[in-house]
Amino acid sequence: MAYNHRKAELQWIAWKQQEENQLRELGMDEQAIQSLRTYDREQFNRERRYLQRWQEAPETAEGCSPEPAGLFPQTPDKLLDGIENEQLLKVLQAADRLTLEMLLLRMQGYSNREIAHRYGLQEMAVVNRIARLRKKIKNIF
Repeated sequence: MAYNHRKAELQWIAWKQQEENQLRELGMDEQAIQSLRTYDREQFNRERRYLQRWQEAPETAEGCSPEPAGLFPQTPDKLLDGIENEQLLKVLQAADRLTLEMLLLRMQGYSNREIAHRYGLQEMAVVNRIARLRKKIKNIF
């Protein structure tokens, strides 16, 4: 579903009018109310730009929006190559490849639902695999 700027703006305006009326009733001076309105408008515009970019981002075949390449390792092998802590490396090497791939996708910002959809698993299966790996990692630190 596409981001509807006009609908969001009308909701924001209604919210601001209600908030400003309450502030006036409480005796806040007009200059402070206007500076708060300016700040809130900047925040609204930032969020609007973010949501528009998110909606316009191309989707992969699995229906997941990709993160920019280069921020995280793209394969489990590259992930393991970058680990310097020997204990952590042993734990990650002991994990199966599917769990490492799921971990990489979580690091890239994909939701459990998106990961489950990609691999044809239940969402709780993804949650459990990552939780078990996280528990093993916590035990070494």
